[in-house]
Formats: sequence, C-alpha cells, structure tokens
Amino acid sequence: MLKATSIHWHGIFQSGTPWADGPVGVTQCPIIPGQSFEYNFKVPDQAGTFWYHSHYSTQYCDGLRGVFVIYDPHDPHKDLYDVDNDDTVITLADWYHVPALQAGPVPTSDATLINGKGRYAGGPTSPLAVISVVKGQRYRFRLVSVSCDPNFVFSIDGHTMTIIEVDGINVQPLTVDSIQIFAGQRYSFVLNADQPADNYWIRAQPNIGTTTFDGGVNSAILRYRDAPNRDPNTTQTPNSNPLLETNLHPLVDPAAPGVPTPGAADVDLNLAIGFDPTNFQFTINGAPFVPPTVPVLLQILSGAKTAQDLLPPGSVYTLPRNKVVEVSIPGGTAGAPHPFHLHGHAFSVIRSAGSSTYNFANPVRRDVASTGASTSDNVTIRFTTDNPGPWIFHCHIDWHLQAGLAIVFAEDVPDVAQLNPP
Repeated sequence: MLKATSIHWHGIFQSGTPWADGPVGVTQCPIIPGQSFEYNFKVPDQAGTFWYHSHYSTQYCDGLRGVFVIYDPHDPHKDLYDVDNDDTVITLADWYHVPALQAGPVPTSDATLINGKGRYAGGPTSPLAVISVVKGQRYRFRLVSVSCDPNFVFSIDGHTMTIIEVDGINVQPLTVDSIQIFAGQRYSFVLNADQPADNYWIRAQPNIGTTTFDGGVNSAILRYRDAPNRDPNTTQTPNSNPLLETNLHPLVDPAAPGVPTPGAADVDLNLAIGFDPTNFQFTINGAPFVPPTVPVLLQILSGAKTAQDLLPPGSVYTLPRNKVVEVSIPGGTAGAPHPFHLHGHAFSVIRSAGSSTYNFANPVRRDVASTGASTSDNVTIRFTTDNPGPWIFHCHIDWHLQAGLAIVFAEDVPDVAQLNPP
C-alpha cells in the first residue's frame, strides 16, 4: 500500500483555496511519511452531503475514504423529515481482497460493503450493516457512493425514497423506488418508516462482479424497532419507478448558465475519450493524463500562463474568467459509462445519459455525471468560470483515472498566479 497520501474534499468548491483541493500533480505533491499538510479552507455557502478520499494514485480503493456532511440549520426541506444524524448516513463501497497496487489494472471487486460491512460469494455469513428505524418516523438518509469502480442500483424492499438533495444541492422532491448511483455521487432521500415492524433488505446491486443477492451479498438490513434479530425474507418490491436523472430539478436558481442553445456557450469543448489497449491507457482528445512532477498550481505560480506552457502536454485547458463553458462527452466508449467529476464547481447537466433532449430551463446541477454507455449518448454540461484555480475533471472510476482519464481546467490563470498559498 502507498505510504504517501493526499486528501480531496469531494464537492467542496475550495473558492480562494485551490491549494487545499488535494489531487496530486494538480494542486499539490504527495504528503510523504513523517511530514504533514494542513488543509485549511472555508465553506461559506455550501451545505449537504460530501465526502473525502485520498487523491493519490488508487489509494482510496484501500479504504482512505469517508463522509463529510455539512448540516444546514435553514434546510428548506427540514419539514419533510424527523431524523438526520450519523446513523442515517449510508455508504456504498467496493472491496478487494488484495491491495490496490497489487490488484491489476482494472480488478473486479470481491464484495460490496454497505456502511463498511458485507458478504462475498462463497464466503462466511458475516454480520451485515443494520439500519434501525422506528415506525412512524421520517428519516433523511444520506446515500454516498465511495466506490472505486462499480455503480450500484440501490433500493429498500417495501419502501419508496423521496430524493431531496443531489451532490450537495437541494432538488425538488422526487419519489422513486430505486437509485442508480455512480462513483462519487450522493443522494439525500426521505424514507417514511410506515411499513409493518419487520426486517427489510437494503440492496445495492453492482454493475460488475457478483450481481445477485444470494446469501445476503450486496445487502444490508433495514430493521424496525421490535423486529426480530434475523435476516429479512422480503422481496424486491416496489421496483417500477427508477430514478431518471432528467427528472431531477434544482430547488433554487434552476436555469443553466448562458444562451439556451447547444454549442452557444462562450467556450465549447468536446472531449473524445480514447483507449490504447496495448499500453492500457485512456486518452482525452488524444492525450493521456500523467500527473506531472511539478503540480499544475505550482507551474502557474512559477509563471506558466498558456496551455502550451503547462504540463502534462495536451491535458491542460486554460479557461477565461466569468465565462460560460459547455463540455460534451460522447458516450459508449471503452469502459463506459464513465462517471465524470469536476473539482471546484457543480455543473448543469443540460443533456443526460440516456436522453437526446437538452434542458436549459431546470437541469440537475451536480458534480458527478455519468457519460452513458451508449454510442448515441452525448452528455453535455455547463458551468461558469467564477472560481480561479486548476481544477481536474476526471473519471471517478479510480482505475480509469490512474490510466489517464482526466484533464485539468486551468481557470483564470492570471488571478491564480496572484494567489499566496500558505
């Protein structure tokens, strides 16, 4: 296992403190054994469900990851739930029986962990995570995918879920009975504990590896007070109303920035994903991201100004300040669907995976979006360059990031050059 490290605070914009963002080769060097690095940043205008994880190689796959919740005393949805605390956080993780550095380029996970517990096919009947509820109470559950690779279809037998927050941004309440959640994404949903007091299966079906629920794999237990201490015997119902990303709409300020026409932003970029099987390397517009020995932020502070000056070659895109940027990513590429995450911003998903329509009026705003598994997909996002810094934009399948699937947006280089990091 790697001994050096760095920490990224996923979803936190780091406005004014890009040096605290965490990705090695972009904003900092690794923190080596015996040394320390203090992440000191302010979060004046964000609340919701976030997480932290190593951003050095594939280290977070070995377990350096956790949840980071910022509670809002003025939550506009607070009347919809009664309980929101440490016990209502649900993490979904993949787990490997060998350390990441020894696991191969794209290993298949051995188990799904829900709140750190799980079973694997052919393994022992080990204890599962138990989430306790009281009949008649309404719970705000904060669902966090801390996955390195799989996406999961999450559901709770006998119950529906009303989504109220996506990636730290409040949305209009939307009731579903299953949620496909990709690596790095978060959803807050309200569950009304209105069923008979019993045990109910909580299910997280991965898209790869063992995809059944036999013997309690990929599962946890929702246990009502006074229910017996045993595994559930429930069935996967209801199961007819899955989450569609296009049905999610921000609660406030819902419009996407810029002119409401595809390709009419101030800066329009198309990112073509490629894959070289010989070298097992991903590329974006022909260039693989190989973390430079001098972080991009330090390059800028040392006087580099243009994309041609900045390393790694072909992977850094300079963006002017206070402009609308539109990014499109054709889908159906090798290893798809790729969950792409942008540091330093949330973005409006004006065209979602599985959809051919553009929504500029009220598209979901989030910080991780799937690029889609179909060659007909052309997921398109927009954001405004109002946060100077070098921000990595990468696939959150950590094996793919390690294999080069990333670029860096060097946003407002002149103002970044004036920063004075501690």
